[in-house]
Amino acid sequence: MTVSNLASMIDHTLLKPEATASDIDRLCREASELGFGAVCVNPWWVFRAAERLKGSGVRVCTVVGFPLGATSTEAKEAETKRAVADGASEIDMVMNIGAFKSGDRQGVEDDIRAVVRAAGGRTVKVILETGLLAEEEIRLACELAKAAGAHFVKTSTGFGPGGATVEAVRIMREAVGREMGVKASGGIRSLAAAKKMIAAGANRIGTSSGVAILEELGNREK
Repeated sequence: MTVSNLASMIDHTLLKPEATASDIDRLCREASELGFGAVCVNPWWVFRAAERLKGSGVRVCTVVGFPLGATSTEAKEAETKRAVADGASEIDMVMNIGAFKSGDRQGVEDDIRAVVRAAGGRTVKVILETGLLAEEEIRLACELAKAAGAHFVKTSTGFGPGGATVEAVRIMREAVGREMGVKASGGIRSLAAAKKMIAAGANRIGTSSGVAILEELGNREK
């Protein structure tokens, strides 16, 4: 794996509530210079990030229903439409975990489908928060996301219990097959951790440690 190949798989992420405008500018500058696939920022910063990254080839990703997934479907739709208008090309939405745990499969599927529709063909990733789910629940959540037309399933928000695990990624890849992407996110801070997730089936990595990970790989290539 080369530095450029790995960089293209990384969503360079900054979702801290205290992130400032200068922090977002730095994130975008790093993403452009290092060739990250995307930046992932909170909705407030989408327009700024899109302006900073014009012509760079780096996509702008944002989060919807974040971090709990418990907002109304209508609110998620509105968030998505505004994010798209501001320049987002990818939407990472949080599944309604409480509804899912309550057995409301149709409600969860409809919630995801509404965001997919609002995104207008742009990539939608569904955050499952796998730290809250048993194996069979992970499989079922993947099936609902797939049925609703989402493009990726994603492990974690980074704000819930635990983060990405190799086992969760493996289960997700088995559940969605090759028709969907799998994004591992949450607690991935080293090259070794990123490689393990990719080996388990992830084809996208969400991390705030992307610069350090690429530096580690670059040093090994020398």
